[in-house]
Amino acid sequence: MNYPPTIKNLIECFKKLPGIGEKTAERLSLFTLKLDNEVIELFSKSLTDVKSKIKKCKICNNLTENDKCDICLDENRNSKIICIVQEAKNIIMMEKSNVYNGQYHVIENLISPLDGVNPSDINISTLESRIKENGVEEIIIVLKQSIEGETTTLYITKILEKTNVKITKIAQGIPHGADMDYIDYLTLEKAIEDRKEVS
Repeated sequence: MNYPPTIKNLIECFKKLPGIGEKTAERLSLFTLKLDNEVIELFSKSLTDVKSKIKKCKICNNLTENDKCDICLDENRNSKIICIVQEAKNIIMMEKSNVYNGQYHVIENLISPLDGVNPSDINISTLESRIKENGVEEIIIVLKQSIEGETTTLYITKILEKTNVKITKIAQGIPHGADMDYIDYLTLEKAIEDRKEVS
């Protein structure tokens, strides 16, 4: 027996999400049949709202519903330090750790020619102007400990050479290749506190 087309379509939609295979998609699809209409409507509206309302902060590239994110608008943040991260979700991780009170810059990609990601694909076009305008004193690079992360770090360092800003990266202790999502806050705190200047 096959599922009705409507359920099959929903299963295919769930399978498009990362980490969700056939069986999990099937289970989620069948579970939705048990949900109240109100919950289904809220879920549907939330999906639509995420696509229509969420945009990138025009300063740091963080996710926001406005032109500028809350962090860039917060005058209590230290504007003399910018932390470079790959994705907006890395900002959430940093904020939860309570080890940093500066600003951020999301580059979105790591340089990886094998995957078709070139230096022109990382978002640093506005970084130099931010450094000059805000009198930034330090750039902290918090990227994945991998070949791609190191390549990107070296590229950013080269690009920012002429700014004379201090460039540091998180200390060793974070496993090579580890996804930033799975690093505990104590390890992250120690890595940031012991950050080293990029030579």
